[in-house]
Amino acid sequence: MAQGSSKHRPGFHALVLSIGFIVGGLLTQVARRFLPAGAVKEFLTSGVTPSWGPLPIDLVIVKFAVGPIALDVSLLSLLGVLIAYLIARSLF
Repeated sequence: MAQGSSKHRPGFHALVLSIGFIVGGLLTQVARRFLPAGAVKEFLTSGVTPSWGPLPIDLVIVKFAVGPIALDVSLLSLLGVLIAYLIARSLF
């Protein structure tokens, strides 16, 4: 049987993806704060921000809304996912 990432459960992949987005978000925030204004900063930190919500929930007794929930995806956040994948791949 071939060795590969298919031997891991989906929870493992979700964890690596989550850690990658957190590390990438940290890299993006550091770059936004400390890089000087210019084309490089704009290229690395600009991204797409899809959002969902608000989601109204009506439970007869209680009504509330969740959201909006947004995900800020930039080049550095994708780099964080790549770094987390490479580290997880080398460890497991």
